[in-house]
Amino acid sequence: MSGFEYHVFFCVNQRDDGSACCGARGANRMRDYAKSRLKELGLHGPGKVRINKAGCMGHCDQGPVVVVYPEGVWYTWVDEEDIDEIIDEHLRKGRIVERLRLTTDEG
Repeated sequence: MSGFEYHVFFCVNQRDDGSACCGARGANRMRDYAKSRLKELGLHGPGKVRINKAGCMGHCDQGPVVVVYPEGVWYTWVDEEDIDEIIDEHLRKGRIVERLRLTTDEG
């Protein structure tokens, strides 16, 4: 048991060669935003949601990306409103946000 209902990984990989990467698309800022928002809502911490940074998750061309476990659902996002929708629908209500969902080899 992970100790968390959901474990959310934000790819924050940064490439120095100028190629596509989530870090260049504001992933660190959005991860911080999600963590702050979850704290405001009382949803962050043991038994609730854990937000983590991850290195490259292999979907640079579809990025920025985030994956939510235990379901293994992959999302992309554009702005805070998209992150708010993932928080509200998936992390609060347990409903996958189909419009932001990625199709990957993993799920």
